[in-house]
Amino acid sequence: MRGIFFEEDDARAVVAQLLREGWEASVVRERLAGEDDDEDHPWAVVTDAPPFQFEMLIDQYDGWLDAEESAPDPAVVVPPLDLPTAPKRIKRPTEPGA
Repeated sequence: MRGIFFEEDDARAVVAQLLREGWEASVVRERLAGEDDDEDHPWAVVTDAPPFQFEMLIDQYDGWLDAEESAPDPAVVVPPLDLPTAPKRIKRPTEPGA
């Protein structure tokens, strides 16, 4: 789980709090796409703390939670869609001999 902070002091304070509480936590510099200035890169805190507890710290220090998108579970089988076999007619069908 990752939290993003714009101030290094805030990120380090969150890491210190999590470490005091017995969780693993580290801080790294996060490079955002299109960001040219090295001084403006935010700080990411990576931890194994419970989501609720981590979100409270993120709110306290004005950061945001970077939700990791998980891949779909390959064990879950989704039935195929029931698709039409022909195009849908919008107009009346033409009558023979007309």
